[in-house]
Amino acid sequence: MIRIKMNKMKRYLFILMAAAAMLTACQEKKESTVIIAPKPEPVKPSGPILMQDMKAENSVEWIGKTYKVIVNRKVDRELPMVEVEPGKKAYDNRISLTIVRPDGTEFFNKEYTKAAFMNCLDENTKKNGVLLGIVLDRADGDNLIFAASVGSPDVLSDEFIPMVLTVGRMGDVNIKRDTTMDTSNDQEQQEED
Repeated sequence: MIRIKMNKMKRYLFILMAAAAMLTACQEKKESTVIIAPKPEPVKPSGPILMQDMKAENSVEWIGKTYKVIVNRKVDRELPMVEVEPGKKAYDNRISLTIVRPDGTEFFNKEYTKAAFMNCLDENTKKNGVLLGIVLDRADGDNLIFAASVGSPDVLSDEFIPMVLTVGRMGDVNIKRDTTMDTSNDQEQQEED
């Protein structure tokens, strides 16, 4: 009798397990809509910011002849580094400006660092800016006019101080802060209206 009860109990237990298995198999699995993702870590630069070296050559009609202007920017690891923002440093640049006569001789050759522009800079830019560039703008009478800038080396930044560097026909140099606004697009738009 005990054996019969035991067999019935085994069958009963077996039926219960089979029913539970069928119920589980028939149920839909609910997918969780909660997504847990790790918080993104800001990418920290592996070292100081380095601007790319750059060399530009342009020809310009000046005082009746064609001159060649060569601007060469290089990172200068000998200059003091600047702290662009807390914990983020950058190397400064050195820019050579060469003006070559039509016969191939040098008329002007000078290297510039941020120090040459200090009289035009505010305290923050003196401390945290680098020499970004010097670019030929135009010839104007006896002068070659260049645009120069000192500011943040971060390519996504638009923080810089524009300056005008003028080289005269006798080789004299004048540097001043550019206070004019670039309104050529506004003027063109007004002329169209």
